[in-house]
Amino acid sequence: MQRILIPILDNEIAHRFDLATDVLIISLVWVDDRIVDREDKVVVLDHPSPEAICRLVIVHTVNSVICGGIEGEYYDFLQWKGAEVIDDVVGSTADVMRAYLAGELEPGMILRRGKPV
Repeated sequence: MQRILIPILDNEIAHRFDLATDVLIISLVWVDDRIVDREDKVVVLDHPSPEAICRLVIVHTVNSVICGGIEGEYYDFLQWKGAEVIDDVVGSTADVMRAYLAGELEPGMILRRGKPV
């Protein structure tokens, strides 16, 4: 199983990791290079807390974090815990996930209507 965590604001990537109160966790089950099951879960935090988001990464065994701006200490911590961090991303969660699943998502990408800007 693969898990992706995305701090969100409405249906967009939150601009800042440390100010997000909603977090989308996407669980994917792959068989023969095909997704056979997908579960999307939104976790709502009481208040913005980068530490709480980092705990979610550990508790849910997240493989990849896709986010907007993130402070170095949290970026380093998440990588140390084994999560891939793709940061400075802007766009809707749908557009970002399409690019991620296609293997095209890179740090610093701005996606509008499914296409890099």
